[in-house]
Amino acid sequence: MRNKEYRNLNKEELEEKLLELRKKLMELNFKRKTSRIEKPHLFRETKRNIARILTLLKEKVNERE
Repeated sequence: MRNKEYRNLNKEELEEKLLELRKKLMELNFKRKTSRIEKPHLFRETKRNIARILTLLKEKVNERE
């Protein structure tokens, strides 16, 4: 997903997506430790998406204040 797509989500949906991405990152780390990974670019992509969501969540909290 891109920033535009994330911006259309509400706070609950963003938190749900954040949880999903953190689980994905944990699974990728587990796979890296146990076997070879076919798509190592997924680490960077997942981490960036997590950062995007955290930024948007902070923006939404600041808007309400």
